[in-house]
Amino acid sequence: MNEQTQEKPPEDNHRARTARQAPVSPIWLVPIVALLIGAWLAYQHYASRGPLITLTTQNAEGIEAGKTLIKTRSVDIGNVEKLSLSDDLTQVIIQARMKPEAEPLLVKDSSFWVVRPRIGRDGVSGLGTVLSGAYIQLEPGQDHEEARHFVVSDQPPVAPPGAKGLHLNLITQAANSLSVGDPVTFQGLSVGRIEEANFDVTSREMHHQVFIRSPYDELVTTNTRFWTSTGIDLSLGSEGIQFQMASLKTLIDGGITFGVPDGMPPGEPASQHSTFELFGDATEAQEGTYDRYLKYVLLFEDSVRGLSRGAPVEFRGIRVGTVESVPWQFTAPQPQGRDHLAIPVLIHIEPERLEGDDPIDLSEWKTRFDDLFENGLRASLKNGNLLTGALFVDVTFDEQRADSYVAETFSGVSVFPTTSGGLAQIQGQVTALLDKLNNLEVEPILTNLDRNLATSEEMLNQINQLTAELRGLLGDEDTRKLPATLNSTLVDLQATLKGISPQSNAYQELTTTLHEVRRLMRDLQPAARKISDDPRSLIFEGPRASDPVPRAPNQRRQP
Repeated sequence: MNEQTQEKPPEDNHRARTARQAPVSPIWLVPIVALLIGAWLAYQHYASRGPLITLTTQNAEGIEAGKTLIKTRSVDIGNVEKLSLSDDLTQVIIQARMKPEAEPLLVKDSSFWVVRPRIGRDGVSGLGTVLSGAYIQLEPGQDHEEARHFVVSDQPPVAPPGAKGLHLNLITQAANSLSVGDPVTFQGLSVGRIEEANFDVTSREMHHQVFIRSPYDELVTTNTRFWTSTGIDLSLGSEGIQFQMASLKTLIDGGITFGVPDGMPPGEPASQHSTFELFGDATEAQEGTYDRYLKYVLLFEDSVRGLSRGAPVEFRGIRVGTVESVPWQFTAPQPQGRDHLAIPVLIHIEPERLEGDDPIDLSEWKTRFDDLFENGLRASLKNGNLLTGALFVDVTFDEQRADSYVAETFSGVSVFPTTSGGLAQIQGQVTALLDKLNNLEVEPILTNLDRNLATSEEMLNQINQLTAELRGLLGDEDTRKLPATLNSTLVDLQATLKGISPQSNAYQELTTTLHEVRRLMRDLQPAARKISDDPRSLIFEGPRASDPVPRAPNQRRQP
């Protein structure tokens, strides 16, 4: 072949020559296969990745990117990939990658919270995280709508999603120390927990969301009252000293308790997310049942020191109302015709205390009280507790003021007529007594008093003189001998009396003489009777002849 090429003429050297290229080298198959395998692995990795979720929390304590796990039922289902701050620097944004099998758990009502060592009312929890570190717990929800953004709580939820029970809203204006997780009890039995506690700045009210688990949710009805349980209830009021102490667990845990007030029917079962008022204590909850009342204003010219909100309004010992505010709108103008500045006190007259469960017609009660005012019904302050000085409002009839009632209003509220009572009445009586004493003419009284004192002094001097004379008489020697002489006389008298005793001779002789005198008197009785009948018998003997009667001349003798 080389020889033939050399024998070609020279002009053939300038022609293009064609030659066959060698096939692709097999060495290129290695990177191609590696690329395909890498692409396949990348696809498999991307396809096997779970969803990326965003978690928001206020504090990322114990959470680290690439280390902190997300668990449910102690099974790893995700991992924290990235931590960052929000644009306003108020929150922490957590990017977490979940496993594919966890995707059905990411629904709208799923809840997340951080598990770390915690000491609470229920004991110690999260001790396993001391060595392994904190992790994020996922509680699956029951909703069907998917979600990728969640809020991480510092506390575990009180009720897991889908738990059977009753969610309620409690509203109060009183300050309290309740917090999330505090128990809700019924007669000492824990039946639920506080889920949320928020303060509304606009209404200045505290809102608590509580969960009552089943089957205890049937205990909550429309007539149920909720109040704060402090464990110890000590009150010093007009009704005396009241002390109540619950169990030691309630004393430590506190929380909220509920029940139906005495005298009220159970009512209908409460509906989900119903709203109730949270009272400060059991007494306030009981008083809160009287929600239909008449409003009156008391205008007192006496001191109201010791009268406080919640004090009773009583009629002859029976409570008929409650003091609502002391004072009430103090700067409002006074009714016309009043010369003195009176302190306004707002009260509630609660007819439900008297009629129980019967329907209340407030207009009828208003008319009834207007008639009672005209008949002398008045309110006054009385001391209910001498130890604390607490006052209460006493309602009674004052017959002297029955015809002096004039209807008044104060800031649009009817005025309940009042009268002075208690210490103010006593002070008035003392003042009147002092005025009478000041009007007395003291100088003549003092002059007569001096004269009486001088007479008394003279009498005392005479008594002293008489006492001295008596003392001298008793000290005389003859007076001292008088008892001995008297004893001797008594002895002689006794001997004399003994001499005339029935056994003595003198007594016998006296008895004989008396018998003889009696016999002589008996013998003399006929003579005395004869002398009495015929006194001349003492001189002449025989009967006395009758005097002769002369006869007339012509009278014949009677045969």
